[in-house]
Amino acid sequence: MKKLFFVVSLSAFTFLFSQQPDLFKIRKYRVGYLDSKIQETSGLNILNGKLYTFNDSGNTPDFFEIDKNSGEIIQIFKTGLINTDWEALTNDGENFYVGDFGNNAGSRRDLTIYKIPYERLNATDNKVYGSERDLNGTSIPFFYPEQTDFTPKNLNTDFDAEAVIYLEGRIHLFTKEWASKSTTHYTIDPAISEKQKAEKIESFKTNFVVTDASYFNKKLYLVGYTKKTEAFLNIFRETEPGIFFKEEPKRYYLGSALSIGQIEGVAVDEYGIYISGEKFHSPLGGAKQSLYFIPKDKLKD
Repeated sequence: MKKLFFVVSLSAFTFLFSQQPDLFKIRKYRVGYLDSKIQETSGLNILNGKLYTFNDSGNTPDFFEIDKNSGEIIQIFKTGLINTDWEALTNDGENFYVGDFGNNAGSRRDLTIYKIPYERLNATDNKVYGSERDLNGTSIPFFYPEQTDFTPKNLNTDFDAEAVIYLEGRIHLFTKEWASKSTTHYTIDPAISEKQKAEKIESFKTNFVVTDASYFNKKLYLVGYTKKTEAFLNIFRETEPGIFFKEEPKRYYLGSALSIGQIEGVAVDEYGIYISGEKFHSPLGGAKQSLYFIPKDKLKD
């Protein structure tokens, strides 16, 4: 389970970017506080107009459909899968893909993505799907070919990840690089069930750790935070199919985890941007788990 390690400076706030991000504090766009059952919301995704989330490690492997306008839980779906450290959620229109690849220490060798048919999740009898005995065809294991050292380095590894999108038949993964403060874009073939190497495509210096991704209308949305509790949103333009990092993104500073929670999820549709933050607490204060919605006309992306 990830926890935000931070250092708070009493000096004036200084941005780390060469290009200063626009100030866009999302606190006023909070639509509601999330239920205590999803205090550790990690990942956000829209399928068939419905908004879904789940909790990360240490919690049950359940999906939660939540109301877009309030954040209230509409339905809970039990999967019967293993939640070692679920961190990201995407879909291909017919199946969900759950990234069980949280890796704060950089020592995991069992990284995988689960494929869950949407129709099975929404079966009218809501039967448990995917027990440990019948996971055949539902697991997509992978590894980073660049990683040779698996010595635990808590919050100091470049092989953590919390962000995926599905695009043109591939799963696109964006790493959470604690050491480099960058993100590397890999692709994974969802049709391969044997352990496969993730294919490195491109990298970008974000100066924050990436915690979720969303793709809509040829744009990639990345959210994340810094050790100083600063939350950010970067919006990249797709310059060619599946390529995002050739141009500088539009950058936004969203606020501090002390007031908006630890930002862990982003989902985008034709109406705007949904952002979720898990419960955050520290000696200096904290914030409850929340859902935010930014109408599409509020950001100049």
